Amino acid sequence: IRKLPIGIQTFDKLREGGFLYVDKTAMIYQIASTSTPYFLSRPRRFGKSLLLSTFEAYFQGRKDLFQGLAIEQLEQKWEEYPVLHLDLNARKYDAAADLTAMLNQYLEKWELLYGQEKKDRSPEERFAYVIEQACTLTGKQVVVLIDEYDKPLLQAVLDENLLDEYRKILKAFYGVLKSADRYLRFVFLTGVTKFAQVSVFSDLNQLNDISMDRAYNALCGITQDELIKTFGPEIQRLSENEELTLEETIFRLAKKYDGYHFCEDTSVGLFNPFSLLNVFQKLKFGNFWFQTGTPTYLVDLLKKSDYDLRLLLNGVEVTASAFSEYRAEANNPLPMIYQSGYLTIKAYDKEVCLYTLQFPNDEVCYGFLNFLVPFYTKVTDDETGFHIAKFMRELKSGDVEAFMERLKIFFSGIPYELSDDTERHYQVIFHVVFTLLGQFIRSEVRSSRGRADAVV
Repeated sequence: IRKLPIGIQTFDKLREGGFLYVDKTAMIYQIASTSTPYFLSRPRRFGKSLLLSTFEAYFQGRKDLFQGLAIEQLEQKWEEYPVLHLDLNARKYDAAADLTAMLNQYLEKWELLYGQEKKDRSPEERFAYVIEQACTLTGKQVVVLIDEYDKPLLQAVLDENLLDEYRKILKAFYGVLKSADRYLRFVFLTGVTKFAQVSVFSDLNQLNDISMDRAYNALCGITQDELIKTFGPEIQRLSENEELTLEETIFRLAKKYDGYHFCEDTSVGLFNPFSLLNVFQKLKFGNFWFQTGTPTYLVDLLKKSDYDLRLLLNGVEVTASAFSEYRAEANNPLPMIYQSGYLTIKAYDKEVCLYTLQFPNDEVCYGFLNFLVPFYTKVTDDETGFHIAKFMRELKSGDVEAFMERLKIFFSGIPYELSDDTERHYQVIFHVVFTLLGQFIRSEVRSSRGRADAVV
């Protein structure tokens, strides 16, 4: 049984521990060979932290960690640079003081290495001084890696006052990366969302956003070719445990965990790496990615915007600007849902430049709908699964009366304050219930006989 890197986000630990690694180092070398500041947006648990840790090991000249990988044949010099690695993911931010404390924590660590003369100044002044000193003392330009730049902003997305405080702190801090350009060898920032780019990165206008670049579509995530090449024995074990053929196993893996696309080219889909590793570890199919986090900010946005969930189920056509940027005051949750990984690009009409956004796979679709039911009714998450199972039995046995009585449980719990448009909430719940049952459903169907609210 080979070692699967579940929860491992540091490259040196992964390589020294002999864990499986999907080789992305050819792309990493291509990016690192330039001095352009980069930005990448990807959903949580997609390998962003491991990516930055790999950059860190590369710029520290750790050739020993890259033996047998593609980059070993590409890099000849293996130079060492001073690396400043900031990770904003490890804290809950309830106030501006929490963000400042986190920045100070990293600044103090760097100042021990490169000088504390500015330790009583503002975070941005200290950051600028550390970068300059690191370059002066080592004789090498500095590498800056920032992971989850938007974590504080996400936690305050509907609190405009707190959000504004976070914006001001981060805008000043990240703005240093432009004024310190002469001292910088490489800059790479990651995050879930792009909604704060305009305001937070306005001073950093040379930032190269590669989130939708075709060349780097597979920088995070796993392609089907990589799946088969890297995880052959794991696929074999899973197929034996589930009593499936190899072809059936790969098909079920794709249906459950594949389907992410981050550019116009939808010919190559990406598997969620966290879900794949867990299904191989546990030898059973499950909703692993969805269970790792509760997207409460998405639910808050959906409730605030009163968005029609049926559009998400059937796929919604939008322009690029409708999902690639986000402003918290806009009454549109689509960009946040897309950037958080709950929607992905499923088609692109080149002639009119329209994208179709849809759930990437079954894990996300059914996980998202199950999660939302309690927020639109009084049926809890646990009860939803129970009722769906009972629905299936009642439909198969033809017990229509019991089915209708059970459906009333969902309808009776609609919170009155959700919307004045009560009929639509009934339709949404009806639509969600039948989607969870795996049935085909259409709403507002018009025919020569009139209009039906729903046809199953």
